[in-house]
Amino acid sequence: MGDGTLSARELSTETNASPELIERDRDLKRGEGDTVLQIRRDAEIHADEGGWFSARWHFSFDRYRDPEQMGIGPLRVFNDDRLVAGADWPMHPHADVEGLTYVVEGTFEHADSLGQDGTLQPGGVQRMTLGSGALHSERNGSKTEPMRFLQFWILPDTPSLPPSVEQRQFTREDRHGRLLKVIGPEGGDVVAVHQDASAYVAALEPSSEVEYAFGQDRAGYLYLIGGAARLNEDRLDTGDAVKVFGPEQIRIAAEEVVELILVDVPTRYTPVGVWAG
Repeated sequence: MGDGTLSARELSTETNASPELIERDRDLKRGEGDTVLQIRRDAEIHADEGGWFSARWHFSFDRYRDPEQMGIGPLRVFNDDRLVAGADWPMHPHADVEGLTYVVEGTFEHADSLGQDGTLQPGGVQRMTLGSGALHSERNGSKTEPMRFLQFWILPDTPSLPPSVEQRQFTREDRHGRLLKVIGPEGGDVVAVHQDASAYVAALEPSSEVEYAFGQDRAGYLYLIGGAARLNEDRLDTGDAVKVFGPEQIRIAAEEVVELILVDVPTRYTPVGVWAG
């Protein structure tokens, strides 16, 4: 998603979250033997308004630039986007990106230059591999209701992959009371991604808990889509996000009905293709 004002190469050279930056970020925010949970409150995350869309751009993207927010490892972009009824984000190009979508509300319609159009309802997940280059668009499939979706980019481990699309429809029941894996390198029952990265979603009732362990040389991004919860001892509210640097085990305890997403990525990776500089 974006209005095409910056090319993939411009984004990669100016705002790539390189392994060196990850190491710097980790060193600045943790003492010897201490674990980092860097909380980002909803009000701190960049907001963008376009009339027919509104967005929260968590990392540097399009015209938003912040050298302190350039992603985590190969997690390069993380956007929370809303489109008004009937809105259409026109076709636009990307390359060497795994474009991942999670539908929160409404009807998400996808179109691309491969002719693989599709529709997803809340809980649906899509990966579009924009390796050697492709065009895609996002549309609100309803003429009367708004639509909300998360779109994030994970940089692939291989350059110039053939463009492709995979999507799966998951339900609230699938993720109720647990962390449901929806994206991973293994594919199969989850949407495959060309990187050693995974994503999980959960729908929690008040007083329910989930736990997750980040390994050595792993990091993650937790986003509270809705509700209120405690992350270990820290309270999180709707729109809050957390960077986590492993090794660490986290516990998420719901205080209200909660919807969340958790992304797990390596801290060390090799940028490829247009991101290699």
